[in-house]
Amino acid sequence: MRIRAYAPAGIGNFAAGFDLLGAALAPLDGALWGDVVEAGIAAETSLAVSGPHAADLPADPWQNLVLRTFLLVQEALADQGLDRPPVAFHLEKNLPRCSGLGSSSSSVVATLTACQALFGEPFSTAELYELAGRAEALVSGSPHLDNVVPALLGGLQLLVPGSGGKPEARALPWPTDLVLVVASPGFELSTEHSRSVLPRCFDLAEVLAFAENLAAFVLALETGDRALLRRCLRDVLAEPHRAPLVPGFRAAQAAALDAGALGCTLSGSGPALFAVAESPGHGGAVAAALRRALGEAGLGCEVRLCGLDLQGARILP
Repeated sequence: MRIRAYAPAGIGNFAAGFDLLGAALAPLDGALWGDVVEAGIAAETSLAVSGPHAADLPADPWQNLVLRTFLLVQEALADQGLDRPPVAFHLEKNLPRCSGLGSSSSSVVATLTACQALFGEPFSTAELYELAGRAEALVSGSPHLDNVVPALLGGLQLLVPGSGGKPEARALPWPTDLVLVVASPGFELSTEHSRSVLPRCFDLAEVLAFAENLAAFVLALETGDRALLRRCLRDVLAEPHRAPLVPGFRAAQAAALDAGALGCTLSGSGPALFAVAESPGHGGAVAAALRRALGEAGLGCEVRLCGLDLQGARILP
C-alpha cells in the first residue's frame, strides 16, 4: 500500500499573532500549493526527492525533514509498543525552503499525515501537535505551532491554552470575500536567523500592545468589524526587528497600503510578504504594487492570490 499525503503552504503569525496564529493557503486558481509525501512499507527506509525545489535540499536524505520527522514517529511508536517497519518515502518538494511560506511545516505535516494513514492512526491530535512542533524545532531552533497546526487542520487557527498545559487550536472566522496576496521574493531567510534578531525580552509596553492588537483582531473577526480588522492587521512585536532583513520590505508594505490593502506584513519569519485585499480584482492591483516595489529593491518575486485552505492536510488519490 502506498499513501500520498498533501499539506498546504501557510502564513505563520498572520500579522497579529506571533507564534499563536497561522493560516493554511489555497490559491484562487484551484491549484495545490504545498508539499506531497508518498510513503509505503518497504524493506528499508529510504527517501527520494523530486519537484521544483528538490535541488535546494540536503543531499544526505537523513538530513531531510521527512526522514528526521519519521525518526520522531518511530520513537513515538516505540513508546506505544507498536511495530516500527521501514518506510520508503518520496517527497515532492513544491515550496521553496526558508521562504516564509511554511515550507518546513508542509514537509513535516505531509510526512505525519502519511504515517498516520500508513500505521492506522496511532496518534491523537495532541500527539500530532507535539511531534510536529518537535520536528519544526529541528530547523527553526525552537518548537512553535503557528504553521504546523493550520497545515494539519486548515483554515485560520489560533492556539489557545488546553488541559494539562497542552496547546489546543480554535478556528477563527475569516471573511470569504477577502483575498490574501502572497509575494515570495527569490531569496532564503531561515526561521532560525529571523528569530535570532528578536530581543530575548520585550518591554512591558510592547507586550501590552501585542495583547491589545491580538485581542482586537479576534474581536474584529468574530463581530465582522472590518474597520477594526484594518487597524489590527499588523505585527507590532516581531516586524520592527525583522523588517531590515528583507530589502524593500517597507517600500512594498507602503505600496500595498497605498493600493488599498487592509494590511501588509511579513508572512511568518519572511522573506515572503502578504497583504489583504478586498476582492480578486483589488488583489491584482495590490499584487502589482508589491511586485513593483520589490522589483525596485532588486528582488524578483512570485505573487499568488489565495484564500484559506479549509481542509488542511489530506490523503490524495
